[in-house]
Amino acid sequence: MTLPDAYRDEPEENRHEPDVSKRSRGVALLLSFFGGVFGLHRFYVDKPRTAIAMLCTFGGMGVWYLYDLVLIAAGEFRDSDDLPLRQWGVAEGTYAQHRLVGRAEQRVNELEEQFDALRQQFNDLAERVDFAERMLAQHREPSRPQLPRGS
Repeated sequence: MTLPDAYRDEPEENRHEPDVSKRSRGVALLLSFFGGVFGLHRFYVDKPRTAIAMLCTFGGMGVWYLYDLVLIAAGEFRDSDDLPLRQWGVAEGTYAQHRLVGRAEQRVNELEEQFDALRQQFNDLAERVDFAERMLAQHREPSRPQLPRGS
C-alpha cells in the first residue's frame, strides 16, 4: 500500500526552481523602451546597482540602453536571480492573491460593522426625533378652558 504524495516525507526529485523569471518580459520591455536610459527596467528586475549606474550615465550614453532593449526583446535578459525573462504576461503569485483577498474580505467585514453601527445610530436618532415631535405637539396644543355648564 502506497501513501499519497502529500503524506510522503521524502522530497520529490522533480521539484526544482523555475527556469524562467516570474517577472514580465512585456513590462520590462515597456520600461526599457520608455525609461531605459534611466534604468527603470533594471529597477524592475531588482538590479538597483546597475540601474543607478544607468541612471548616472544616461543608459551608457545610449549604448547600454540599446543593448538591454535588444536582450529583453530577444528573451535573454536576466533578473537578479539570474533567471531569463521569457513570460510576456503579468502573473500574480498565489500568495499575493490570497493576501489581497484576505485583506479585501477583512475590509468588507469592517465596513459592514461600521454600516450596522451607523444604522443603529440612525434608528436611535429617529426615535429621539419622533419623541421630541410628540412632546412639542402636546406642548403647542393649548388646553381649552371648559365653561361651566349650568342652567
